[in-house]
Amino acid sequence: MADISRLFQAFVAPAIFVSAEGLILLSLNVRLMGMVTRLRSYLHSKHLAAKDGRLDESEAYASQIASIEGRAEMIRRAFLLTVYSLLGTITTCLLLGLGLYWNYAQVMAALLFVISMSALLAGMAYYVREVSVALSSVRQEAADTQFMDLPRRPPWRHFRGRRAAGAKGVPTFR
Repeated sequence: MADISRLFQAFVAPAIFVSAEGLILLSLNVRLMGMVTRLRSYLHSKHLAAKDGRLDESEAYASQIASIEGRAEMIRRAFLLTVYSLLGTITTCLLLGLGLYWNYAQVMAALLFVISMSALLAGMAYYVREVSVALSSVRQEAADTQFMDLPRRPPWRHFRGRRAAGAKGVPTFR
């Protein structure tokens, strides 16, 4: 009975980290989705501007695209490191259970937990770096007169007014 209570006590810390890492992953995923959406929009606008011969507009989009790609790479690294940390934390829980019967597993669990927390710390460093770059990116965008002077078109400008067969209210691409 004492072994079972020790097992549950040992599971508490890694289990709390599993929940925290899951929430961090959710936050990173939402942030990455927003960047990808904006990147797709800018890439499409850049393509249309280049196709129509509006080179200044195309160059303005190119600088913003480069900025977003750099930020997305930081989020990708943070995401991967957090996933590795989550996998290590879950494995730590399993090793702690095995450690009740095999002492060497307890040492492996402790070592793996330290490595997992180091990966989480590195992932959070990338996350903090991206957040600080995001603010400077917005300031850069506001200061870029070439970008700010671009004509703003509504996002639905790329859609036709006709509907797909059988679909009500669903716009279609040109």
